[in-house]
Amino acid sequence: MTGGSGNVADLAAAAARDRADEPALIDTATGVTFTWREVDRSVTATAQRIQKAGVEPGDRVAVRFPASAAFAVSFFAVLRAGGIAVPLNPYEPASASLTSLADSGARVLLTDSSSARSFRAAGVAVLEPVFDDAGDAKGDVAGLTPSARGGEDVAALLYTSGTTGPARGVMLSHRALLANVEQLRSLTPSPVEPGDRVFLAVPFHHVYGLGPGLLAVTAAAATAVLAPRFEVRSALSDCLHHQVTVVLGVPAMYVEMVTRPADELGKCLSTVRLLVSGAAPLRPKVLADIRAATGLPVYEGYGFTEAAPVVTSTLVTGYAKPGSVGRPLPGVEIRLVDDEGRCGPVPADPDEPGDSFDADGCTGLVAVRGPNLFSGYWPDGTHGPDEDGWFRTEDVGYLDVDGDLHLVDRVSDLVIVNGFNVYPREVEEVIAQLPQVAEVAVIGVLDRRSGEAVKAVVVPAAGAGLSEQQVIEHCESRLAGYKVPRFVEFADELPQSAMGKVRRVDLRGQDGVSEDGDHA
Repeated sequence: MTGGSGNVADLAAAAARDRADEPALIDTATGVTFTWREVDRSVTATAQRIQKAGVEPGDRVAVRFPASAAFAVSFFAVLRAGGIAVPLNPYEPASASLTSLADSGARVLLTDSSSARSFRAAGVAVLEPVFDDAGDAKGDVAGLTPSARGGEDVAALLYTSGTTGPARGVMLSHRALLANVEQLRSLTPSPVEPGDRVFLAVPFHHVYGLGPGLLAVTAAAATAVLAPRFEVRSALSDCLHHQVTVVLGVPAMYVEMVTRPADELGKCLSTVRLLVSGAAPLRPKVLADIRAATGLPVYEGYGFTEAAPVVTSTLVTGYAKPGSVGRPLPGVEIRLVDDEGRCGPVPADPDEPGDSFDADGCTGLVAVRGPNLFSGYWPDGTHGPDEDGWFRTEDVGYLDVDGDLHLVDRVSDLVIVNGFNVYPREVEEVIAQLPQVAEVAVIGVLDRRSGEAVKAVVVPAAGAGLSEQQVIEHCESRLAGYKVPRFVEFADELPQSAMGKVRRVDLRGQDGVSEDGDHA
């Protein structure tokens, strides 16, 4: 399977050709619905405006909108004009966006008028997509110079969240983005069918909202129900009113959903056939509560920006297995390697042969190969796939007896206590068993005796009473001694990224070590 030599913007043209008068984008923020014909005409007119602004083939053009029709039209227009799209976070300060603009070299930005002044003051040309109130494009579309870019040419430059370091620009080609769309569509049933209405509140500047969201909907010529932010009451109302059939979500969204009464949840999601979750692990209790209220499982997957993004999914087997992210999509290969990239069984901890995360000695770093992989990091394409096409991630995982992938943690999150490896997620799963716990994150803190010690940051459930000693005793009955937290801190909330991932780097940044080895 390959991504072909086409341009990603061709997806919008094909949707307009096959389902011209069908609803394409329902923008819940503006109340406007666009057909695929209107979307495609608007893309062409906006592409013409971009070219008139002096954009040449291969120039970077930034797009800064929430999940909306404006983003969709702008993104496809940049590609149709021959540019490279640089999606920016519309919720971050303008100063943060200016950093990405400077790094990418983008001198043209598509954004709304309310935020234009800050960017114009920095010397950036600001444009808006071309729409009128009825969704018809204005302008002489015949004036567009067709772009010959596609295939291996870079289509988008996406900046990673930088949860463990400075953000880097990931170069995604037309080939990579189209390949992942094809891989998803080859599943039976496909996650998005032509008649589907897909609820999308995941930000489009993130590859999860862009690829499995906007691009997958466009490839199927389905209908996207767009929300600029997720607010549980309005989201459920939108799902009911627009008869949504597919929800693309992240764990934080489903956690919010299960706080609503089960009968309300069941009613509002009564037309839904498929619930999908990604970007972070989903707790088994949330899975169980969603199924109890709706009768539906939540299918989980694994991916990352460099893979455009989906690598594995429980949709491959059709069975939502708690704790598993499923098997590789068609055309994607995975293997587990050691920290030198060598393939084969990775030795288990000899002093902990029953460790659940080292079962059968098959825990290792996840390496991926497939046509959906990126072309390296901006600007020179370094650190991309190796000469054999493999890209080694920093994600530690293992395969269960069925061949399904389970993720353990990021290498950067590993805690080493007296030379023994402690995976934070294992400790978090044990602490999360306590009914008094709403959320928990585990980190390593410096310790002069053991090198590092385990610390748990716990958000108690509303109205719950919980002590440090209760948490420690619970862990002592279920974990090896070196994995038991030496410190327990209680907090009102955990720092999270826009996609609902806990930012352990922020928690680690708050910690120190005292002279006697105790946490300060």
